Amino acid sequence: MQSDKNIPDYLTDDFSMYLENMDSLTDPENPELLSIYLTNLFEQLKATPLLFSGMVDQLAMAITTKIRIDSKNLALIDLAEEPSWADVKPFVGVHADARACITELMQHAEQDLKTAVLIIHFYNRYDATPLKAEADDFDQADDYASDDFDENY
Repeated sequence: MQSDKNIPDYLTDDFSMYLENMDSLTDPENPELLSIYLTNLFEQLKATPLLFSGMVDQLAMAITTKIRIDSKNLALIDLAEEPSWADVKPFVGVHADARACITELMQHAEQDLKTAVLIIHFYNRYDATPLKAEADDFDQADDYASDDFDENY
């Protein structure tokens, strides 16, 4: 993952929910949990393509394994301002078993689809490594070596 921490303002809320959901389903003790959940979510979407209208984070999760994003080239576009679907579409490949569903989304929920694709793009590039804390400029006081330590307390 690259260190792309600048999520555009138009994506922050949906991206945050997507990130939280993906993290909560990533379980080292049950590594299949996320995969099974994403598969089930896509099957629901496939049966009812407009199921997640208005729930972009869920839509992104449902299609995350069914699309391939050329993030290297998509990153060359200025995404600070929200692009159109026509700007994003050339960088999206769709798995064969998802084409009918994605086509339905393009026809009836283009904005949600575009936002979901952008969320996945930023998630794939997101570096969740916490920033290092700055070093303190002063030494911590050692309470046991302090002259104020009262042994008779």
